[in-house]
This record gives sequence, C-alpha cells and structure tokens, in this order.
Amino acid sequence: MKIRNKGILAAFIALVSLNQVAITQELNEETFKIGRTLGLIDAFYVDTTNLPKLAEKVIVDLLRELDPHSTYISAKDVKEMNEPLIGNFEGIGIQFNLLRDSIIVIEPIAGGPSEKVGLHAGDRIITINGEKVAGTGISTTGVRTRLMGAKGTTVNISIFRRGEKGILDFSIIRDKIPINSLDAAYILDHETGYVRLNKFSNTTGKEFEDAVAKLRKSNLQNIIIDLRSNGGGVMTGATELADHFFTGQKLLVYLVGRKTPRQNYKSTGSGDLTSARVVVLIDEGSASASEIFAGAIQDYDRGVIMGRRSFGKGLVQNGFYLTDGSMIRLTIARYYTPTGRSIQSPYNEGYDKYYSNYVKRFSDGELVSADSVHLPDSLKYTTLVNKRTVYGGGGIMPDLFVSYDTSNYTIYHGTLSRKGVFNSFVLEYSDKNRTKINTEYKSFDDFKSRFEFSPSEIQAFIKKGEDAGVKYNDDYFKKSEPNILKVLKALVANNLWGSNEYFRIMNENDELIEKALKIISDKEAYDSILGYK
Repeated sequence: MKIRNKGILAAFIALVSLNQVAITQELNEETFKIGRTLGLIDAFYVDTTNLPKLAEKVIVDLLRELDPHSTYISAKDVKEMNEPLIGNFEGIGIQFNLLRDSIIVIEPIAGGPSEKVGLHAGDRIITINGEKVAGTGISTTGVRTRLMGAKGTTVNISIFRRGEKGILDFSIIRDKIPINSLDAAYILDHETGYVRLNKFSNTTGKEFEDAVAKLRKSNLQNIIIDLRSNGGGVMTGATELADHFFTGQKLLVYLVGRKTPRQNYKSTGSGDLTSARVVVLIDEGSASASEIFAGAIQDYDRGVIMGRRSFGKGLVQNGFYLTDGSMIRLTIARYYTPTGRSIQSPYNEGYDKYYSNYVKRFSDGELVSADSVHLPDSLKYTTLVNKRTVYGGGGIMPDLFVSYDTSNYTIYHGTLSRKGVFNSFVLEYSDKNRTKINTEYKSFDDFKSRFEFSPSEIQAFIKKGEDAGVKYNDDYFKKSEPNILKVLKALVANNLWGSNEYFRIMNENDELIEKALKIISDKEAYDSILGYK
C-alpha cells in the first residue's frame, strides 16, 4: 500500500477505536477489512480512482447508518464549523455585503479593529493588501479569506467613502472578533424584557448577563426568551442560561451513553432571575440546547413554554479528529430533561425517514393545529412541582400552542425572498440614503415611528423583483404588502443600526410575542397555566 493510503487506514482505525490513544492497540478484523479493501482498490482496480473521496464516502455512509446526527466533516470545513460554537474568529471585524461587484461595509463590529481605526458603514473596499477587489467578481468567501487571519497580523485596505476626496488607506491589525449568539435584547413594556438567541455558544452566558444588566436599568421584572429557529449549539450555554432562573442546586439536564457514564448538570443556586416570570418561545426549528433549556424550565413548572413543538434532538455528539484534520462528530450519549424525558424524535426507520417525518409537519397541519400532534401515553411524564402532564419522544410540546401565521404569506412574497430581492434592494437603498436618513431621523425610535417608503420607492422594489424574474401579481402584493414593507424597513434598520433594531421592527404585531406579553403580565393567568392554585 502506498504511503498516502496509510493515512486513510489510520483514519479508519481512529473511527473504530474512538480513542486516538488506543490506535496502537490490536486491530480487529473489521478494521483490517476496510483498510485492505481500500488498499486492493488502489493497487489493482482497472481505472484510476480518487481514494480520499472513496474513503470519505465510506465514512459518511457508515455514520449515516448509526443515527441522523453522527456526521463527517472535511478538514477544510472543520474550522468554519467550530467558529460559531467557540464564539469568535480572528479578523478585522466588519459585516459586509457585495453589491454589483463592490464590497460595502455594513457595520464595523463594536470594539473591533476596524471600528478602532475609523472604518465607517457605507465604505467601499477597493483593494486588500494591494490586490484590487472591486469590480473583479470576487465572492463572499474570497473576501472572508483575505480579511480573516491570525491575531496580530496586519491587513492593508483602501476604501472609497462618499464625501471624501480620493481613496483612503487603512492599516488594520487583526484581532479576535466575537460572534454573538444574542440577536436582540430590549424592553417590551414597563417591566417585561425580550431576549432573542440565535444559537448557544461559549459566550452565551456572558452575553445574556450583559443584556440583563442593561435591561435592569429599564425596570426589568419579567422576561420573554425567544428561541424560535435556534438550532442549539454548546450544551453548557443552555445550562448557564437556565442557572439564572433557579434557586438551589437543581438538576437541569443529564446525559448517559453506552460508554459515557451519567453526567449531571445542576444549577449553582446563584440565580438572579429566580423571582421573574418567564415565557420561552419555541417552534419546529428550536433544537438541542434550546430544548435542554426549555425542558428544564418546563419540568420544574418554572415558566410557560409557548409556540409549536420543537425539533426533537436529544442526542449528544463529540468530535474526534482524523489524521488529515477532518473530523467525525459521533453520537456518544442521549440527554434527558430533569423528569427523565428523552425528547429525541424516533430514527429507527433510517436517515431519510427521520427527516421526511420532520418535513411532514408542514403538510399534515401540525403548524396550524395542536390536535395534529399525537403522542402515545407511554411518553407521558409529570412535572416535578405541580405534576402537570408533559411528553417526551419527539421534541418539547409547548404549554400553550400558537399556530404559524400564514395570513400575509403569498408565493410572490416567498419568491422575492428566495431570489434575494429584499437584501439587494435594501443594500442599494441604504447605501444611497444613509446620510439622508441619519439627518432626517434623530434616533432609531424616531425612525421606527415615522419612517415609510414612498410610492416611488415601492415601485422601485417591485421593478427590482421583475428584473430578478419575479413577475408582479397585484393581488398577492396587496395581501403581503404590510409584511413586505415591514421586512424592508427592518432590513434598513439592520443596515443603519444593527440586529437589535431589526428585531424591534420585525417583532411588531408578532402574534406569539403579543400573546406571551399578555400571559406574562397577568400573574393569575400565568400561575394557572403552570398549575399553581
């Protein structure tokens, strides 16, 4: 066998042993089988083969036979996959977008290297380290590759800025840049805060603490936590969040597997929101760490869960590196809520059936009717304080079901979104009107209350859609118009201020948030749902 095949054989040894220290131990017959097969293909097969590609396919297919969440990740994808979980990357710290071959700075990240040297929203990057990047057809990946790099290294860029004569040169020293898991945090009324998390990472706990500290200045008493479409992430991010809401050392989650001894994760007893009423918003996109948090809140009757049934991911993965820098994420345990519930959806019928069952939620009426969900009595559990009935075996069932709102949705609206018309229009609009908006509106609150698109601007948006191949439909547009204009306004706010302001606009007239606010503001109704008499 050639040298290059030894690395592949070693990779399979690592896969079977699950412990890199044990690679030197005696190999079993199955491991030799796989390695010998690859060796024979390389030595004798009639045609030239791509052995690394074959090896990857074998690994992918092998893991797919185990469960839906054991996966293979190529070496080039490993770093990019880990960045959101670690909570930072190294670079110059900007949000950017591409507009007609121009790299436009959307926002320098607060406290990052670009903000410190004076880069502004709206700046257009012309060169990076002497290489012309404007008008060259560069991709988003190409920009990221050139701007990201090791902390302490320097990036030289030149930019065009409206109102300035000539090109401006900047020398920016790369640093660690935070990737936020918290999208928004603001006060909804005189005492109720709203926090939206897009994932759980190593920085989630600190981000939440900082948000709560700011909300307390606005008389925070109760809190709504929005985990809709939050697919999870680092489990300890969920337990750190849950820790804020419990007194004493209470079991928050435990995990156990065939080779993984039971591990208990408990609250520390130092919770600072133990007297706050809490509502947690979930939907079919809430998974993993989101379900851990929601499960702990529900099991102790600590707060009201509202929305729709969550995804149902109750398996725990660990990463094992292979010899070429690639990785397998292998399921090593199941996690259980404090009542002993596993909320993992069944996968015994195979990978494809597992995901098709999830897709069926959109076609069988579950998103609009709680009666469409049927769970057997064998999955019944009772909460630990008030003995309410809850279920395992397929996600977290909310205490209060709120259906998916399809009243303003049309095919026209959806096609505009899929074609990227919203983003491309707003990017051009914001670039052109940035100075005007900042001059006309004294603050975001002023913008939020007074800003409206003119009829000519709405027509320009419609034309933008037609130019992208989206045929205008007057009936569909009139039905979706309120939501279309809200999305456009929110995207402008995101470009000029940030994600917090984006959600402050998008959450207006959100049925689930309005119902959550009504419940959390009515102590009697809130307590009744949780079984407190």
